Amino acid sequence: MLSVIIWPSLFVYFLIRFGPDLKDFIKGAAEFSFKGAGFEATVRRKQNEIVASLIAAKTAKQEASNENRIGGAEIKGIADYISTSVSTRTLRRTLNAQILWVDDNPENNINERQALESLGVSITISTSTNDAIELLSFNTYDLIISDMGRPPDPQAGYTLLDKMRAQGNQTPYIIYAGSRAPEHRAESRRRGAITCTNQPDELFDLVLMTLEMKKGAGTSLNLM
Repeated sequence: MLSVIIWPSLFVYFLIRFGPDLKDFIKGAAEFSFKGAGFEATVRRKQNEIVASLIAAKTAKQEASNENRIGGAEIKGIADYISTSVSTRTLRRTLNAQILWVDDNPENNINERQALESLGVSITISTSTNDAIELLSFNTYDLIISDMGRPPDPQAGYTLLDKMRAQGNQTPYIIYAGSRAPEHRAESRRRGAITCTNQPDELFDLVLMTLEMKKGAGTSLNLM
């Protein structure tokens, strides 16, 4: 319900701020009907929701780190990627997928979650390693996303991953934290994660790729 209320306002804001690039995306997006789970929507509307949420997420992260704001070329890249990768089949395959998102500051990832929820994904939020372990003891998830540092453990993302793997839990695992440096990506893979990233659009791609592979649909475009 929250995303239904918020995304149109976000999209109007970014349409005004980044007009031409988003207008081209809207104009070129194909109109497809999507029916399932007792509701109807359009692929184009879902694509628009996702684009708006990802732009909002990237803008928030760039402003927080004092980086240059997102430019037209980057917006067009996101819009082109979403128009190519999010289809009727995609929405059918991601509908009702279950994700556990572990982060002690979940408010920092609201836009990223809205982008994923536009796919029909259900997200459970956990704010601690112990709580996540408890949830995993009686729930099954298609994917786990975790930040890295959660006080008092600066490597809580690895701590949770190690505990899961020690218990035989092989749920796909992505670390969404402050770095995507090659050495950190290599370390996350060595420990059993898919990878680590700090980019909202790459996170979306990784999640989409993981869920589609899990459902046997092959791979999506890869932004890595």
